[in-house]
Amino acid sequence: MRYGLIAALSASVAFTTISFARAADLEVTHWWTSGGEAAAVKTLAEQFNKAGGDKWVDGAIGGSGSGARPIIVSRILGGNPMGATQLNHGRQAEELVQAGLMTDLTELAEKEGWKDFIRPASLLESCTFEGKLYCVPLNIHSWDWMWTNPDVFKQAGVEAPKNWQEFVAAAPKLKEKGIIPLATGDGWQVSGMFNVLTASLGGKDLYLKVNKDKDSAALNGPEFKKVIQALADARSMADPGYVGRSWNEATNMVMTGKAGGQIMGDWAQGEFTTAGKVAGKDYDCLPGLGDHPVVESGGDAIYFPKNKDPEVTKAQLKLASMLVSKQTQVAFNLAKGSIPIRGDIDMATASSCMKKGIELLKNPDNIIPSGDQLRAPDTQGQIESLMGEFFSGPEMTVDDMQKRFAEIMESAH
Repeated sequence: MRYGLIAALSASVAFTTISFARAADLEVTHWWTSGGEAAAVKTLAEQFNKAGGDKWVDGAIGGSGSGARPIIVSRILGGNPMGATQLNHGRQAEELVQAGLMTDLTELAEKEGWKDFIRPASLLESCTFEGKLYCVPLNIHSWDWMWTNPDVFKQAGVEAPKNWQEFVAAAPKLKEKGIIPLATGDGWQVSGMFNVLTASLGGKDLYLKVNKDKDSAALNGPEFKKVIQALADARSMADPGYVGRSWNEATNMVMTGKAGGQIMGDWAQGEFTTAGKVAGKDYDCLPGLGDHPVVESGGDAIYFPKNKDPEVTKAQLKLASMLVSKQTQVAFNLAKGSIPIRGDIDMATASSCMKKGIELLKNPDNIIPSGDQLRAPDTQGQIESLMGEFFSGPEMTVDDMQKRFAEIMESAH
C-alpha cells in the first residue's frame, strides 16, 4: 500500500492539540490482542504507569497488523496522532518519516548509547532515515519457526518430525487419525509461511536473491520452484476451515491436539506460555523448519508521531527510554516469546525454544532481514493477495504462481 504522503502533504502539517488531565495521557496504539500479546503489553503499561506522572492509555486495535496499520496511518495523516504506536521494523513507516510526521529520537539514543547495546545493528538501521533515528526497536520477532505437538505424532504412530520433509511424510498418518496436519489461517499468515519456506528450504542465499536482489534467474529458477511446490504441499495439509482463522486460533489447534503443527513466528510461543505449556514437553519448536535455522532481524518497533503538546513529547521520550531498559526487555520478551534487543540481560528463565533463538542470534550468518525490511507495503500487499489466491485455488499451478511472483518482485521498487 502506498500512502502518497509526499505528494499529499505540505511542509506544514496542522495537528490537533489535545488537553490532558495529568502530565500526559499517552495513548499507545497496537494490535497486541491475543492472550500472550495482552500479557506482554500489560508489562509495558504497568512499568510506564509506575514511573509516575504520565499514564499509558491503551489503544488496542483488534485483528491483525495488516488491518490495524491503515487505521494508524489514517489517524496520523488526519491530524489526530496517538502518542505512540506499534509498527514493524522496516519500511512500513518510511513515508510517514519522510513527510516529517515522526518524532526524532536521535538525541535520546545518543545520550543513552543505544548503539552500544542494541543488536543486531540492522534494528537501528531500520529506524534510521537520513542519519536520524525515528523508532525504538522493542524486540526481535522471527517468523522462521514451526510449532508441533509431539503427542499427536505418537497417536499417529510416527516419530515427531525434525524437519519439513519429515512433517510432510507424517501428514497422511495424522489425517488417518482425524488430525489436521497443518494449522493456519489465511492472508498474511500464508504469505509469512511462504517466506519461511523460502529461507528454510532454499537457504539464506536464495532468500536474499529472491527478496532483496530481485534476481530474475533465482525467481524463475528450479530451486525457487521447489519452494513454491512446498507451499502447494502445505495447502494440501491445511483444512478448509483455515479461511478467516486467526493465527492464535491456529496455535490453539496445535496446543489442544487438533493439529500437528503450525508455521508461525515466535509470538506463538507467548500463547503456549500463557497456557502454562512447557517447551520440549507439551510442544516442540523447529527453527528454520529444522533445515536452515535462521532468525529474522525484524520485529516490533514503537514510533512516536509528532505532537504540539510539550508534555506529550516528554512522555514520548520517557517511554522510549523505558522500552530499551533492561527491566522492560526482560519482562516484555519473556511474556511475548520474542528475543530481546539487548544481549546484556539475564534470560535464564527463558524457555528452551527462546534460548534456541537467542543462540542463533549470536552468529551473524544466521540472521536474515524480514520481509517488512526488504519490501514496500504495496509490494507486500500484492504478494499477500497472490499467496491467498494460490493457497485457496489448487487450479493455480506451481508454474503459474512462480511466473506471477517473479513479475511482482521484478517490478517492485
